Amino acid sequence: MSDLTGMAEFKEFNRQLLRYSTKHAYRAFFKFEAGKDIVAGALYHQRGKYARPFMHSSMMAMIFFGITLGPKFVQQSFGAESVKADSVSGDMLGVTLDSTGIVTVESNKPWNQTSEYTVKNGDTLSSIAAKFDVSIDSVKWANPSINWQRVRPGVVVSVPPVTGVVYKVKPGDTVYSIAKKMQTDPQGIVDFPMNTFLDDETFALVAGQTLIVPDGVMPNEVAPTNHTLANVLTPDAGSVKASGSFAWPTFGRITQPFRYYHHGIDIANHDGGSILAADSGTVVVAGWTNVGYGNHIIIDHGNGFRTLYAHLSVISVVAGQRVSRGSVIGQMGSTGRSTGTHLHFEIRTTTGNVNPMGYLK
Repeated sequence: MSDLTGMAEFKEFNRQLLRYSTKHAYRAFFKFEAGKDIVAGALYHQRGKYARPFMHSSMMAMIFFGITLGPKFVQQSFGAESVKADSVSGDMLGVTLDSTGIVTVESNKPWNQTSEYTVKNGDTLSSIAAKFDVSIDSVKWANPSINWQRVRPGVVVSVPPVTGVVYKVKPGDTVYSIAKKMQTDPQGIVDFPMNTFLDDETFALVAGQTLIVPDGVMPNEVAPTNHTLANVLTPDAGSVKASGSFAWPTFGRITQPFRYYHHGIDIANHDGGSILAADSGTVVVAGWTNVGYGNHIIIDHGNGFRTLYAHLSVISVVAGQRVSRGSVIGQMGSTGRSTGTHLHFEIRTTTGNVNPMGYLK
């Protein structure tokens, strides 16, 4: 009997507790609704006063959450997908994903400094040179202490970024004396993008600095085996007529070929000489520029090609003038970023510069 009485009392207690909780829950809800109505009404009636702080607070909150949570979502998105580089050789690229989710594709082959390469089984002097696309002599000159007949795996060798010589400047050296010593043209030293100078006008050097000497030859050595353009005479431009193809713009020797950082060829002649239009077209630029070309001319040939003629001492045409193939447009000079009298000649297309050697006739 006592058990039944206790059970009844327990049920009654639960009913009272539920009634009390429900009553206070409704009260809290109605208070919340009343408070919300008061805030909404205040914002509505005083929107000119509260709207701007409200909007600023909202924007700051969005920026905060974007900064703190955004990188995590980006990183998760990139982590779910593989990075593809089908158009580039895998041994030349490194693909990295940093802490912010940014994908970086980097070349493993330095183009502007000497590389340190560890010899592997089967490597030879010629295979290493071919791997870095430089001459055999360039690798040999950069490693004078190595006996290439007995080189073993694990030995670290230096490889220059281009065919030529890596040279440490000595007191009294100048760009001109180094070029003469290395049997090359000083313009090639000046044009190499990572060579720096105390004065960009005089090309002054600092003793102890390292210079890359493209196409340079070590003293008392023969020219590199794959150096085929030095001291090559161009055909005499002479008197030419329009023919729809590119003619040689001047006469001289090719002192610097087309490269990835040198988008044309240099034709030098210490006596100067006339510069001829390589093909018929319209002059679109004729004047001075501070980007290094000095006095220069650009001719639009109307067929997707443009030609550029730089470092001129005299300009004999004006922008808008039409010229025929072989017309004299100026005189060879040494204006702008130039170390001596020569013509810098470029052939440009809608997709970029091309090697003039494949087009000149």
